[in-house]
Amino acid sequence: MAGKIAVVTGATRGCGRAIAVELGRAGATVYVTGRTTRTAASPMNRAETIEDTADLVDAAGGTGIAVRCDFTSVSDVDALRAKIEAEAGQIDVLVDDVWGGDPLVDFDSRYWKSDLDSALLLVHNALDTHLIALHRLLPLVVKREGGLVLEVTDGDNDDYVGAGIPYYLAKCGVRAIGRALGAELVEENCTGLAVTPGFLRSEMMLEHFGVTEETWRDAVGTSAPVDFAISETPTYLGRGVAALAADEKVSRFAGKTLASWTLMHEYGFTDVDGSKPDFGRWMAEVRNAGLDPETADTAKFR
Repeated sequence: MAGKIAVVTGATRGCGRAIAVELGRAGATVYVTGRTTRTAASPMNRAETIEDTADLVDAAGGTGIAVRCDFTSVSDVDALRAKIEAEAGQIDVLVDDVWGGDPLVDFDSRYWKSDLDSALLLVHNALDTHLIALHRLLPLVVKREGGLVLEVTDGDNDDYVGAGIPYYLAKCGVRAIGRALGAELVEENCTGLAVTPGFLRSEMMLEHFGVTEETWRDAVGTSAPVDFAISETPTYLGRGVAALAADEKVSRFAGKTLASWTLMHEYGFTDVDGSKPDFGRWMAEVRNAGLDPETADTAKFR
């Protein structure tokens, strides 16, 4: 990735941050974009910042460039595009990871009993942002052959798992964008697809279960379900994305949705602790097979 230009939207934390860092570790210059800076918080009101992510990219061996950008604002994205065009000329890898919907998800109510304003804002944050980013930034991707565009979603299929209609629509929509990009970008000799993590140990998820990355196993079967034993760090998907970006034959995956565990089997990387979580296999062989997860040997799936 030395000499390559990457842009990661939603790179403040979670998978976006990890993907930016791993692309930097591979030698890329990474434009780290998001809403939270060291001087201004986003509505998410989190401590993580784009400057912190850029520093991590630098520490990993790449070049991190933090650019504040609200992807609901066309003018913000236009300014981002102008900066990239002036400084780099093109984009080799575009990772579309905007989300910002966590506080808006209603997992407990039937849709018609939920708050409509929150539902509509969730979809706006999750899908309109992707459309705005792609409309303005794809011209810099297709300037040269071989560009790669990755849509980051949740889940590798469209099965409904009860997370609420707005959330379901958002994540299915991102997968659909990945499929459409696979078809449209092939004519430009570029590649588009979607990627997903498994059960993610993001900063927010760790806080939700009352643990840290060092103590996360304490939550399994207590504050978190047994499935958390098959969880993964954001770096796991980050390493998968870096492998995709370096793969000269990545076009064979055009239009697909690839999971962290699928990428692990394809490229052979591990999570930061040396494990290889396979959440897809866990779902297929335990949850979907109707087995009791409490008695399953979770170690077999790591």
